[in-house]
Amino acid sequence: MSEVSPDVQVQARQGAIAAAAPKPPRRSLPRPNRSWFGQGIFLFVLAGLSVLFVYPFVWVLSASFKPQSQVFDNRIIPKDFHPENYWGGDPSVFDIADAPVARWLFNSLWLGGLEALLVTFVSAIVAFAFAYFRFPGRNFFFGLVLATLMLPNQVMMIPRYLIFNHFNLVNTQYPLWVPGIFGSAFYIFLQRQFFLGIPRELFEAARIDGDNYWTMFWRIALPIAKPALIVTFLFEFQAKWFDLLDPLIYLRDTNLFTLPLGLKTILDSFGTGGGGQGDWQVIVAATVIATIPMIILFGFFQRYFVQGIAAQGRKG
Repeated sequence: MSEVSPDVQVQARQGAIAAAAPKPPRRSLPRPNRSWFGQGIFLFVLAGLSVLFVYPFVWVLSASFKPQSQVFDNRIIPKDFHPENYWGGDPSVFDIADAPVARWLFNSLWLGGLEALLVTFVSAIVAFAFAYFRFPGRNFFFGLVLATLMLPNQVMMIPRYLIFNHFNLVNTQYPLWVPGIFGSAFYIFLQRQFFLGIPRELFEAARIDGDNYWTMFWRIALPIAKPALIVTFLFEFQAKWFDLLDPLIYLRDTNLFTLPLGLKTILDSFGTGGGGQGDWQVIVAATVIATIPMIILFGFFQRYFVQGIAAQGRKG
């Protein structure tokens, strides 16, 4: 039998001593010792802030069911319910005061969804390229991308209009979603920071298994970065949902209007500032219709939204 070398004996003895040594207790973070009085104050402040933020929407929702003479009576529960404010007396037609609100709502949904999907996907491709590949001038080109954030939208407004007008695309919906093909510098930066946090060993192991760059992006990067992608989609969809300037510039046909431009039309037609009779119940009802989809969208994706923001905060 071969004799064990002294070095091996020393290493075995050190390992046995380390295994037998008592492990130090895990230190847990101290929890704040709150008394019942402190908890009560905290809950009271939290409830007050909740009421402060929720009350405006509750007031608008209540006013949308009131007649014209009771819109500003500050009652939470309307004295007289007028649900016909939402359909103008014909429940089969979802139009407010002969305005095609249903058509405007559909236009906003599909244009906002399409543009948000394009911006999210294209920005993810560019962000993955800047995060994974090592090539000369990478930081320089990434700096150029970030430099475009210094250009306000008003600077690009006239050149963009001239381009779309040259191709006879004014009074069409193409100018509202085609720019999404080129991505967004802000979302490229946001997603690149997320991709940099993915261990590079995952991609190297995938390369050994025979994956190409596209499958690494599709099968590894995108599933891991799902919270960042959802945050990007929510931000961009919200931006397009409330965008008034671009539809105001490019759209002329009423059937092509988005919901914000339709709300402006209703406000000009029924508000006192535009020569209307002050039918504020109609304006408030249209405002509720424009607000509810965003509340539903945020409530459905709230978990991913919080995860994406928290992950970006940890990466600093």
